[in-house]
Amino acid sequence: MSLYNQINKSSSNILIIYGDDESLLDLMKWVEQVLIKGKVCILNSQWELTLRKKYFLLGSFHVPLIFSHHHPYVSGFTDFVKAVSPSKYPEDFFLARLWFLSFNCSISESDCVTWENCPHDASLDWLPRHNYDLTMSGNSYNIHNAVYSVAQALHDMLLHQTEMQTMGNRKGTLPSPAQLHAFLKNIQFNNAAGDQVIWDERRKFEAEYDIVNIWNFPEGLQLEVKIGTFSPYALHGHQLSLSEDMVQWAIGTTETPHSVCSESCGPGYRKSPQEGEAVCCFDCTPCPENEVANGTDMEQCVKCTDHQYSNTERNQCLLRDVSFLAYGEPLGIALASVALGLSTLTAVVLGVFVKHHNTPIVKANNQALSYILLISLIFCFLCSLLFIGRPNSVTCILQQTTFGVTFTIAVSAVLAKTVTAVMVFKFTSPGRTMRWLLVSRAPNIIIPICTLIQVILCAIWLGTSPPFIDTDAHSEHGLIIILCNKGSLTAFYCVLGFLASLALASFTVAFLARNLPDIFNEAKFLTFSMLVFCSVWLTFLPVYHSANGKLMVAIEVFSILTSSAGLLGCIFAPKCYIILLRPDRNVLHALRNKMHIGKNNPS
Repeated sequence: MSLYNQINKSSSNILIIYGDDESLLDLMKWVEQVLIKGKVCILNSQWELTLRKKYFLLGSFHVPLIFSHHHPYVSGFTDFVKAVSPSKYPEDFFLARLWFLSFNCSISESDCVTWENCPHDASLDWLPRHNYDLTMSGNSYNIHNAVYSVAQALHDMLLHQTEMQTMGNRKGTLPSPAQLHAFLKNIQFNNAAGDQVIWDERRKFEAEYDIVNIWNFPEGLQLEVKIGTFSPYALHGHQLSLSEDMVQWAIGTTETPHSVCSESCGPGYRKSPQEGEAVCCFDCTPCPENEVANGTDMEQCVKCTDHQYSNTERNQCLLRDVSFLAYGEPLGIALASVALGLSTLTAVVLGVFVKHHNTPIVKANNQALSYILLISLIFCFLCSLLFIGRPNSVTCILQQTTFGVTFTIAVSAVLAKTVTAVMVFKFTSPGRTMRWLLVSRAPNIIIPICTLIQVILCAIWLGTSPPFIDTDAHSEHGLIIILCNKGSLTAFYCVLGFLASLALASFTVAFLARNLPDIFNEAKFLTFSMLVFCSVWLTFLPVYHSANGKLMVAIEVFSILTSSAGLLGCIFAPKCYIILLRPDRNVLHALRNKMHIGKNNPS
């Protein structure tokens, strides 16, 4: 009674009963005595049909589902069964008993069946299908294959012995079971149904099953109905096929019964087993980012490929959009416009200096160095355009190398201008050597030396590990960022380090020369320009490394434009103001008076 209460009161609605008639006889007797209500009993096909009907059709309070070995239709079998009769097979006692019970044959005084009293055209085809099915059962199909296998093996063995006798002229011997077993293991043929039969234990085939439901309504119908199949060879998720509307459920049941410990995990979730519980008990865990589960009750989430990303529901992988700082977007248009505008402005300033090259202000500030600085600033502005647009192999190589070389020329030109100013004003009584250095414009040699060092560093960079096109699929959700990988970070930081040291040297010399007497006060402007330059790039480093995607590129372009504009504005804006708006101050006697006052009143 405790077992009865345990089954009937349990939340589980499924009973799986597996075994043969003998091993489960006690269980069948117990089932006969109790009433199991609303349970689905899943049985194996080893149980005899008569026993299943006796113990599992007590009304329709529970539902038997039978997994029976699937067997295809064997042509000719039904016609053979219809033609069977005891007159054809008089030695078959079971057939005679079936005939006697089914067709009301009388018994003579000798206790033998008198077939004259039976219908002459009696056939098993007359019997109801729920009592006697003319189709081949699973057990009959297995017997069919076994008989044919033994016959085939015996044929092969006799054929082999005949060949041996012919070759060796030996007398034939009767085959033994041991010899037959060796041939039986190698049997392989297609049976009458077209199925392949193999007895090799190393090549086992997984069984396919028909799912059968016994209809017992109206009472006593006891009809076996195929309601589905199970095939291990079908695609995952389609192995079980079941027509639920054909199942005769228990009395009072209006829908398909469920027997689960946990509800199914829908798309976007995976099953997480509960420790210490049955395998059907689990939690539903959301898939992590960039992983999806597009089915029900999935064990694991599937990771999206690099060119895809997961949607918010985590049930589908979507194609990523390509992201880079494009010319067509507002930020790219703004930066490109500023770069072209500033380069054009620098070219105008260069034109102004060339047109007024004979004026004192242009001559006093080292005319050649001013030209070099302005031309290098034009290329500094234009090199920022290499960072805008879809990266390719050429632009990736030119971006950092062009930036490094052009800025080296610009900063070294500022350094050369500052050194020249110091040499002019600090050495009031220069010797022959110093005078020769000034006349020969020796400070100008700083530009080619520094540029050559930077070019060598860039050549080493390109020769060892040059920049290349790369993609970043992790920084921004739903985007693949196309960017230029620096290649060798060591070489990259060597180029930046040399440029930084050159900028620091220029700032230091300009700071020391900030109070030199000069009507145009270029030393102070050089100091302020290098202060702006260094401040921009010191601010650039932390901001650049904290950004990602095309924002990193935009920050670098902005820093290039800002630092270059700082040099242009701080150094050349005052000079252009005097040349264009205050020509009265751009005369030689004004320069001499200012220098004379500066010598008498040194700061």
